[in-house]
Amino acid sequence: MTAHEEIDLKRFIRHVPDFPKPGILFYDISTLMRNPDAWQLAMGRLARQVAPLKPDLLAAVESRGFLTAAPLADRLGCGLLMLRKCGKLPGETISHTYDLEYGSDTLEIQADAIQPGQRVVVMDDLLATGGTLAASVALLRKAGANVVGASVMVELTSLGGRNKVDAPVSTLLTYKE
Repeated sequence: MTAHEEIDLKRFIRHVPDFPKPGILFYDISTLMRNPDAWQLAMGRLARQVAPLKPDLLAAVESRGFLTAAPLADRLGCGLLMLRKCGKLPGETISHTYDLEYGSDTLEIQADAIQPGQRVVVMDDLLATGGTLAASVALLRKAGANVVGASVMVELTSLGGRNKVDAPVSTLLTYKE
């Protein structure tokens, strides 16, 4: 075991109670990102998880998915595409509307972002109930992607979100909450 493998990245994640609303415990990755050694270690660990999937593209979910996907795409030498909220992308788009606990939301991708059959890994910061990650997989498949996996920095396992995602999910840090 190397010194890097012994470092528990959870100690760099700040827990913020009652954010963004009462009863929610927010896992703040910004504190990990501010520490250059912890951030490099986290990116290295994510790279080791995602590289075996041999992605052509990483699909970053707005907005915190951009934070992990961009440096990881650079490390892996693959492309990057953005999954954005409705109306944020120029040109022709493909959209997917999905239900949330209270209402619905829509994700979009540029219509020419994916060549049919390209290997894509979805990236986001957090997996909780799984709605956004599942919608991302559905949208990417609608656009012709071969979704080979999803990768998140933090997973709240007690919420069962991975059961909704129709793709293999890898997680850097898990919390039972």
